[in-house]
Amino acid sequence: MIDPYAPAPPGAPPPWRHPAPLPVRQGTGRFLVLVCVFVCAACALVYELELVAFASYLIGDSVTQASVVLSVMVFAMGVGSLAAKRLRPRAAVGFCLIEAILALVGGCSAMALYAMFAWTGNWGGLWAAGPRTLLVAFSLATGLLIGAEVPLLMELIQRIRRQDAGGAVADLFAADYVGALVGGLAFPFLLLPFLGQLTSAMLTGAVNVVVGGALVLGLFRGDLTRRSRWLLIVINVTVLGVLATAAVLVDDFERAARQAVYGRDVRVALKSGVQEVVLTGGTHGRPLDLFLDGRLRVSGSDERRYHEALVHPAMNGPHARVLILGGGDGLAAREVLRRPGVVRVDIVELDAAVVRLARRDPALAALNGRVYDDPRVHVSTADAFGWLRGAPTSAYDVIVSDLPDPGITASTKLYSQEFYGLARRALADGGRLVVHAGPVATRPDAFWTVDATLRAAGLATSPYRVDGRAAGFAAGPDRTARASRAPHDWGFVLAAEGGPPALGSDGTPGAPAPATLAEGARAAERTRITDAPVSTLVHPRY
Repeated sequence: MIDPYAPAPPGAPPPWRHPAPLPVRQGTGRFLVLVCVFVCAACALVYELELVAFASYLIGDSVTQASVVLSVMVFAMGVGSLAAKRLRPRAAVGFCLIEAILALVGGCSAMALYAMFAWTGNWGGLWAAGPRTLLVAFSLATGLLIGAEVPLLMELIQRIRRQDAGGAVADLFAADYVGALVGGLAFPFLLLPFLGQLTSAMLTGAVNVVVGGALVLGLFRGDLTRRSRWLLIVINVTVLGVLATAAVLVDDFERAARQAVYGRDVRVALKSGVQEVVLTGGTHGRPLDLFLDGRLRVSGSDERRYHEALVHPAMNGPHARVLILGGGDGLAAREVLRRPGVVRVDIVELDAAVVRLARRDPALAALNGRVYDDPRVHVSTADAFGWLRGAPTSAYDVIVSDLPDPGITASTKLYSQEFYGLARRALADGGRLVVHAGPVATRPDAFWTVDATLRAAGLATSPYRVDGRAAGFAAGPDRTARASRAPHDWGFVLAAEGGPPALGSDGTPGAPAPATLAEGARAAERTRITDAPVSTLVHPRY
């Protein structure tokens, strides 16, 4: 019997000498192969986006993570395409095996990354080289497997009916690109909102292995030996079993991982349309902590030091009308309302879920003094940049920018020259703007870039800092459990038109003493970077 997979002589066409008959007509067979290409391309793009999303969540700086993951994957796809040449004589078996491995790697990648993050001391210990190494490894493996698909699919479609190479490539790439479009749209609009990152990856893996296995074991079963068929069936069923088991256990896994990251005192954990929101503590005398996308935003043990230093220096002057950008937790508003003479406080918060928690959660509402019950407080759920574009001119005596650290990519536009120009337009004559600019000691480049950007927007500045938490959970974009890398201070910049605003205090209880502010200004000045760049929308510098 002639082996249809016997190696062909150099220069000869692919070795389909006496192919087994197909169970369907040629047209139907080609259609089924193209459907498989479509589905595999959609699954491949979901794997890529899953890695990018998880990299941004766990590490921060989404632009860098997307660049690293996608560039490594594209490179690996080229290597995988070259490596697949050796599998062409066994294209059907090779394709089925690759799809099974890809489904297992891609489907479990998010869970594996989260597990490493949760149970290795936030990337310490064995993984001290950092999460980027593990992400690159997953990106490389996924790219290699995705790259090996196309040459083998080319062999399979030519197995059905020989045609010119250009026509076959055009058909395959058309199905591939349309599938990538569907996968790229399905991930953010369907999979992520309804299933979450972990379950989305597992479901994608299950679809991947079913479609790949069905194509080979159904359409090309005549090209397989009995032993190969049973081996592929066992492998595919095993992969499906692993993914199904992981999907059943995903809720328990998430709870255990969340406790490993945040501690066992997790009271609230929800995923809004904007971010993951976690509340811990706040009962039985334990301090309340608020985490947004895994970053500590409020620590009940020392949040007063932060919010008092943020708000009160800016309130030293006219302060009847106050605008708070961010601050949906209500804690900055609490400090604003402690000052007599406040007529109106407008809060612009992107995430309505944070505002709901600040209203309804007993511990958080008690911490913010139930400010949302005050008729002077008005909330808008909107992006701060877009909201400022429509804000009335000269409307506010004080603007408080209580936003995430500038080192987080999503916040970059809120620390740009254009943003501060809009804020300046909304300030009344003699008004003051105060900006949370991140830690000074650990990220002086970002801090002084904020200062330079404010000055470029036409505002005079008075930078200062206060001592912050000594705990080992970083609030910035690079999470770590090592106390040596956690920020130990908060940096602020007070700005106004005309000249540098004075860092004073009117003696309100809890407000930082003038001597404390003066020392904080001197401490910040000792770290000054004189040639710090200006950050703009088209040229971000953080």
